[in-house]
Amino acid sequence: MQTTTPNLSYPIGHPTLPAQPLPAEERVILIKQIADLPAQLTAAARNVGGERLLLPYRPGGWTGRQVIHHLADSHINSYTRFRLALTEDRPTICPYDEAAWATLPDVDATPITVSLALLEALHTRWTNLLWHLTEEQWQRRFFHPGSQRDFTLDQALALYAWHGQHHLAHLNLLLKQGE
Repeated sequence: MQTTTPNLSYPIGHPTLPAQPLPAEERVILIKQIADLPAQLTAAARNVGGERLLLPYRPGGWTGRQVIHHLADSHINSYTRFRLALTEDRPTICPYDEAAWATLPDVDATPITVSLALLEALHTRWTNLLWHLTEEQWQRRFFHPGSQRDFTLDQALALYAWHGQHHLAHLNLLLKQGE
């Protein structure tokens, strides 16, 4: 019998972006995932424990601490991209070097509770925005120069709902390592 090794980099698989506008029911599910993420991360961090959060979830991967701070960094950028797309015509967003940001000194110097609180406040603002978008607004676009493509806000919603679950799965890998 052959066993398969789970993909530690992508434990929930790669994201799939919708080619067509999302049905309203699917948007509701994705917005709820974004709304629920801060509480899920806080619970996962508590379950993993402070010492284990200093360890990488896979060989060569980020530590749990870096994952939590990365989510705050990434989701701040995503929230800003949504607001730019809603107020400008197909803006070109500013990409950033995620790996470099994960090694900046504030990542080690800042308690994860700060990023967890930031995510709670940010996701409250973000989901309040998302609940009020019109069908037309969901199809607004921004251009990502790193991937050389446009993203609709529907696609960005799907991507960032996946992104939160992707990194939550990384924290759960740390929890399983400790069992």
